[in-house]
Amino acid sequence: MSLPETVIPALDYPMLPVAGTAKKFPVRRIWCVGRNFLEHIRELGNDERQPPFFFAKHADMIVPSGATIPFPGLTKDCQHEVEMIVALKSGGANIAPEKALEHVYGYGVSIDMTRRDLQMASRKKEQPWEIGKSFDNSAPCGPLRAASEIGHPAKGKIWLNVNGKERQIGDLEQMIWNVPEIIARLSLQVTLGAGDIIMTGTPKGVSALAPGDRIECGVDGLEPLSINIA
Repeated sequence: MSLPETVIPALDYPMLPVAGTAKKFPVRRIWCVGRNFLEHIRELGNDERQPPFFFAKHADMIVPSGATIPFPGLTKDCQHEVEMIVALKSGGANIAPEKALEHVYGYGVSIDMTRRDLQMASRKKEQPWEIGKSFDNSAPCGPLRAASEIGHPAKGKIWLNVNGKERQIGDLEQMIWNVPEIIARLSLQVTLGAGDIIMTGTPKGVSALAPGDRIECGVDGLEPLSINIA
């Protein structure tokens, strides 16, 4: 069956590389978990009794490892948040926690780039966070590792350095919600599907970036990620 003629060029899904192969993982949606590491909640002065919640980024905001990106506009306080990502091979609604890992293709490393000053201003006005979280180049992502190869990481160091100096360090076992709980809870909010990726939260140590910075980050057992700020 021939494809319909489109009034603008048809759009392609952004792709993430799969480490050790020539294959690619097409990204449908990006979901992010807010407030999933206790020390990060405390460093931002948030109420640690509130449960984690979810927000989204657009898939075309993905940046591959090794890229150089411009310092974002409208902000004087762009901050880094290193996170482990979960890539889904299938999905559904109302997924039971004990079935959640059956939907996982693999894992990778990402940075939730955040215009913190704009995020905080929106929060004070009780407005949506998009201006602080969802902007061009705000989702650097490294190559994926298949769960069939590495299993399902539940502990291990997560870290980020800027210009060779340690900024963030933590352990996956410090997450308030683990991966099965995240998938199950998110599937109550939206029907998940193949190609969705989930950023699972960041440890303490978030701080401001500047033009000329080089960022390197990783999670034990996964491919590291690096980007440069122009």
